[in-house]
Amino acid sequence: MLKRNLLILLSALALTSAVQAHEFKLGDIQIGHPYARATVPQQTSGGAFLALENTGKTDDKLIKVESSMANSVEIHNMEMVGDVMKMREVDLIDLKAGSKISMKPGGGYHIMLIGLKKQLNAGDKFPLTLQFEKAGKIEVMVFVEANTNTTPAASDMHDHH
Repeated sequence: MLKRNLLILLSALALTSAVQAHEFKLGDIQIGHPYARATVPQQTSGGAFLALENTGKTDDKLIKVESSMANSVEIHNMEMVGDVMKMREVDLIDLKAGSKISMKPGGGYHIMLIGLKKQLNAGDKFPLTLQFEKAGKIEVMVFVEANTNTTPAASDMHDHH
């Protein structure tokens, strides 16, 4: 009985990992593990994160992001300037040939979902459309994950929108 239960648990964990580790490809652009952090009731914005890799020999740019989950979607960057964390909207993300950019909570690039149409709950998923200057458009599925990190989320810091 213990072996059977262990086998069921391991199968469930493997399936969960397979669902969470999702990737997409558009030409030479690989998009890895798009996810968002769960929000709390009344939170009006959220952050989405993913990895972008340009495996080609030609530079490209992420120029636009859209989602039906929010009234507007912006590409943002957070960086330390002296002792102060500065956040700002950017027009695009340069993807040099052979480069990789990993969006993570707490610093660097992230996608802001402003004017959320509903709360982001762990286990939910929603579409996000990425537009690249050369590769074109692709719709990816964003999985909402529980907010287990104690580092302030980009969405928490941007709630002034």
